[in-house]
Amino acid sequence: MIEEFKIRLGFEKGGSLPVIHISGEITSEAEDEIVQSYDSIPNDKKIRVILNFTDTSYINSAGIATLISLITKSSESQGKIEFAGLNTHFRKVMDIVGLTDFVLIHDSLDTAISQG
Repeated sequence: MIEEFKIRLGFEKGGSLPVIHISGEITSEAEDEIVQSYDSIPNDKKIRVILNFTDTSYINSAGIATLISLITKSSESQGKIEFAGLNTHFRKVMDIVGLTDFVLIHDSLDTAISQG
């Protein structure tokens, strides 16, 4: 069953902490929306951006490539991408592809918000 991809940009901590909520499947078709969502964040708020995967059902290799390009883009501007709400399977995948060396991973969005 294919779950529709949806993305929503929100701000926590009084508007200072951007959170990109991703639900459904992260494939090549999601790339433009994810990048546009990140690009729409004001530069002074890109110091720390959380990607919330709580409602993500599937990530393929193209989706991982999108996440890698976002991490690269963020680090080039001295920003940080953090992941929250990855299920056990996605967490293993991120570890296998080496993304855990470049992003801080939080068990939940609440934990991510409170640690910073």
